[in-house]
Amino acid sequence: MKEITTKIGDHFIQIICKSKDLDNFFAKNYFSYTGTEEQQPDLVINIEDGYGIPFKDYEVEIVKQSDKLIYRRADYLIEVDTDYQTAKMSVYDQLALKHALTNLYSSFIVHHHWGLLIHSSCAIEKGKAHIFSGHSGAGKSTAAKLSYPRELLSDEAALVKITPEGITVFNSPFRSELEADQFEGNVELASVQILYQALQNKRIKIGKSDALLHLMDKVFFWPHSQEETRTILKLMTMLVKQVPVYELHFQKNNTFWELIS
Repeated sequence: MKEITTKIGDHFIQIICKSKDLDNFFAKNYFSYTGTEEQQPDLVINIEDGYGIPFKDYEVEIVKQSDKLIYRRADYLIEVDTDYQTAKMSVYDQLALKHALTNLYSSFIVHHHWGLLIHSSCAIEKGKAHIFSGHSGAGKSTAAKLSYPRELLSDEAALVKITPEGITVFNSPFRSELEADQFEGNVELASVQILYQALQNKRIKIGKSDALLHLMDKVFFWPHSQEETRTILKLMTMLVKQVPVYELHFQKNNTFWELIS
C-alpha cells in the first residue's frame, strides 16, 4: 500500500493506493508534499484496482444519493461524499486511474467554485502563462513540444484558478505525454489561443461571447446538476472577461511564439 500527500493547485490531496501495480503511476507526475508542518488534507482518496473492463468510451453515468455522488464508467467507479472530502476510487488499470483522477479533481474544484480544468497545453513565457486549446487533433500536444525550452504547465489539462481578482495557472499533474516538472506556485494567465494548423502564422483576437462559446466544450467536466452547469458558466465568463482569447493559425514550428511574445 502506498500513501502520499500531494499538492494540486491550492489543495492538499491524500492518496491511499492499495495496488502495487498502480504505484508507479504516482511516481511520474504526483509529487509528495514536503512541507515542514503537518497538513490536513482537503480531499482523501482511497484507490484500489480490479474494477470493470478495459476502456470502452468516455460515457460517465452519474448518480446522486443523499450522502454521496457516484461516477461510473466501464473502467472506473468513483464514490465521493457530497462535500468532496473523502472519495473511494476503483479502477481497471492506469488509464482508468488517470481519467478517474481527472474527473474527481475537476468536480472538486467546480464544487468549491475554485476554477476549471481546461483541455489544453500551457507554457510560460517571460513569467506569464499562455494556454493552447482546440478540438482533438488541433495541435495542443504539438504546441507544447514546440514551446521547448519554455517551462510547461500542462500538455493536456491546464489547471486554471479563476477569481474576480485574477486568473492564474498551476502546474498540472493531469498529463498526456510530457512529464511534469516540480514547479511550485502559480503564474498569471496572459492569453488563450484556439489552435488551427495552417500554412502561415496568424493570430486574431476573438470577442468575449465567441471566446466563451469556443471554450465551453473544452472544460473537463461531467455535470450532474443545473447548479454545476451555472457554476462552470460563471467561472468561464470571469475568465474571458479578464484574459484575451485568440484564434491562432500556426505552422508546425516554433515561429508562432513571435506572435505571442
